[in-house]
Amino acid sequence: MNVEKQNSESNVSFYNKLFPKLFSTAKGSYIRTNEGNDYLDFFCGAGSLNYGHNNEAMKNAVIAYISNDGIINSLDMLTEAKYNFIKKFNEVILKPRKMEYKMQFTGPTGTNAVEAALKLARKYTGREKIIYFQHSFHGMTYGSMSISGIKNKKLNADYKKHVVEMPYADHPDSIDTLGNYLASCDANHLPAAVILETIQAEGGVKVAPKEWLENVAALAKKYEILLIVDEIQTGCGRTGTFFSFEIADIAPDIVCLSKSLSGYGLPLSVNLIKPEIDCWTPGEHNGTFRGNNLAFITAMTALDYWKTEEFAADIQKKSAIIDAFFKENGIELRGRGLMKAFKSENEEINNEIQNIIFYNGVLVDVCGHENNFVKIMPPLTISETDLRIGLNQVLQSIQQSRLATKKY
Repeated sequence: MNVEKQNSESNVSFYNKLFPKLFSTAKGSYIRTNEGNDYLDFFCGAGSLNYGHNNEAMKNAVIAYISNDGIINSLDMLTEAKYNFIKKFNEVILKPRKMEYKMQFTGPTGTNAVEAALKLARKYTGREKIIYFQHSFHGMTYGSMSISGIKNKKLNADYKKHVVEMPYADHPDSIDTLGNYLASCDANHLPAAVILETIQAEGGVKVAPKEWLENVAALAKKYEILLIVDEIQTGCGRTGTFFSFEIADIAPDIVCLSKSLSGYGLPLSVNLIKPEIDCWTPGEHNGTFRGNNLAFITAMTALDYWKTEEFAADIQKKSAIIDAFFKENGIELRGRGLMKAFKSENEEINNEIQNIIFYNGVLVDVCGHENNFVKIMPPLTISETDLRIGLNQVLQSIQQSRLATKKY
């Protein structure tokens, strides 16, 4: 089948153009086309498949749950699946980290979590403005898009009148600019919250240093504005720790989680909110698909990876393999854990490299506000053998691109 000629889907679809094949099955680190060709997945559903495709333990848990006529959709009623997930998340993730949060199950996507976080911050503080950072990405609904610096330039001014853009951590005057702005606000015009990504994934895998995160958190505390950390792509172990912000001494007021929270690619989004700011009234923020019980089942199974420190250590080991491989081959890399990116000369060359990588058998994504970075995100569970195979295929593709363009 020629996917490129399949024209029944809206023009808005994107990844079927980036990966123009008809895919049929997937297992572990591989995804297979209907023609029987295997591709190593260094894309992982934009970070929603941290534990690989059709993870055996999660698949078996889902099959058993369905076979026993388990509840599938329950809105926000309390089910055994939901109760057990909340309990296990507290025991495995929050308590060992000495974190105390309440869990709000929002709509099923990451942007739903962000919208709910903005709404709660504005209600709790009684203020409107939200600070976000240049080249950020927080979602594609209007509220989330208004604070997504990589996407919001064409938004109507009405959607941006209550947001303020600040330079990100890679700008030398970032903290001074933020501090000066807050100092200039009178008490009645302070922002409600500041929202940040510890690593700007779509912005080109820009990593915020520990000190920068702590400085932003200190300013938020000083001026009594809420700190929202968007962990939608960086969370659930992608950067080597369950939360990417664990590298810093900060305590976010709201943490947005989605993507790999379910562990299996099933939609699930949660906001972790400090108990003292939980000023919601019953039903004030709702949605039909907040009770995805299949996702609770797989998410609970995914937590087994985090019962000890072995899994995090294994992620760091694989991260070091990637770093060493690219360094040995003279390619500069940035990122943390198993979220890495390398830069090409421009968007045209970047797209060419991505295409060659794909036709050499590996799925990778492109990112950066100028689309000049190739992002590498293999499953956290990938074997070292498959990791090295994929890295060699990426290197081969880069070399082929250099020969084709005579520059890089």
